Amino acid sequence: MVQAARGIKVLTLASWPAKHGATFLADHARGVTRLPHVEYPQHDFSQARAELAAIAREADASHPLGQYLIDATASWDTAGRLCEALGTSAVSDLSQQLYGSVDAPLPGNGPSARVAAQHFIEIADQFDHELASPAEQVEISATALQLQLQRDLDDYFNERMIEVVLDPDLIAKAAAGATRIRLRTSAAFTDYDRQQLLQHEAFVHSLSALNGREQPVLGSLALASPRATATQEGMATFAEQITGNIDIARMKRLSLRIEAIACALDGADFIEVFRLFLDAGQSPHEGFASAQRVFRGVPTTGGHAFTKDTVYLRGLIGVHTFFRWALRRQQLRLCRWLFAGKMTLGDVQRLAPMFESGVLVPPRWLPSWVARANGLGGMLAFSLFANQIRLDTIDDTDFADI
Repeated sequence: MVQAARGIKVLTLASWPAKHGATFLADHARGVTRLPHVEYPQHDFSQARAELAAIAREADASHPLGQYLIDATASWDTAGRLCEALGTSAVSDLSQQLYGSVDAPLPGNGPSARVAAQHFIEIADQFDHELASPAEQVEISATALQLQLQRDLDDYFNERMIEVVLDPDLIAKAAAGATRIRLRTSAAFTDYDRQQLLQHEAFVHSLSALNGREQPVLGSLALASPRATATQEGMATFAEQITGNIDIARMKRLSLRIEAIACALDGADFIEVFRLFLDAGQSPHEGFASAQRVFRGVPTTGGHAFTKDTVYLRGLIGVHTFFRWALRRQQLRLCRWLFAGKMTLGDVQRLAPMFESGVLVPPRWLPSWVARANGLGGMLAFSLFANQIRLDTIDDTDFADI
């Protein structure tokens, strides 16, 4: 499966060349706005999909490893079809199959991702930004951040395991693989960004890929399978939260992407979505990068969207809920095993017997907040209890005697 799926790189193949941003922003500065027209190379993954189908046919659905292979090959097949359809309206539906939709309910029969996003946007807009300290507002260049992150990672591993590099063509501000973290050369960062990248990109995405490579069987756990995206991004965003490194601006950015996807699906074109981000306070450069994420692989004329960015809030809430459930069920070991490779929450439950028998090995590397089980348990225990207190029943006078 690793060999068959190797070339199916959805985010890479759906990315736009940097020239589109330069042209659009130059026109925008002159008061001219034109819809970007992106042409994608044609891809044929029929051979890879045939190999994946053959693997699925041979897998035993009654065995945890067999079911994992069946689920994973189906996901890679959908990803392959999406890559073959780049530039067409079909990508919109295929991306929703892979990543979910804005209207799907959150875990626990909660509200939709769009409703949650609107909640966080409203809270962020009401936040008193004068409370932010001057240190929180100092910008860090990509070059300076590259040096800082490289030092942090070298200290963690006591050697050069992960390289931090600059990438002028990257759509996101940052992206991570097993042994390399890329930073967009033109992006400006803050100290919050530094800590978020360390916890999110390095200590979740990179560590889970490195740990997946350590598996004696099921080497596909090192691959960033599309079906595991919600769990992996949820873990990474949860890592920001539990280490105290997620800020209100970050929550607003994640939420605005969901609102923008919803608007695009409702008919908004690229220019309208770009203006949505500008109206929300983003610079033209960041607004273009944000709108570009929404229209990866789909027509820019409206009615379609690439829905990958719906996974952040859904994944965050799902992972947070899972960790609290695991504490209550005395199964925190599942939370550690999640870092043994790139898997879904359902995978780690089904594969638990494989970890217990030694067929799969526990993670070699863990972020400190997971490795320190007592601290993690304490935070989750407090969260379990605090969630029982309903804020809508609290009066202003209830704190007088505290």
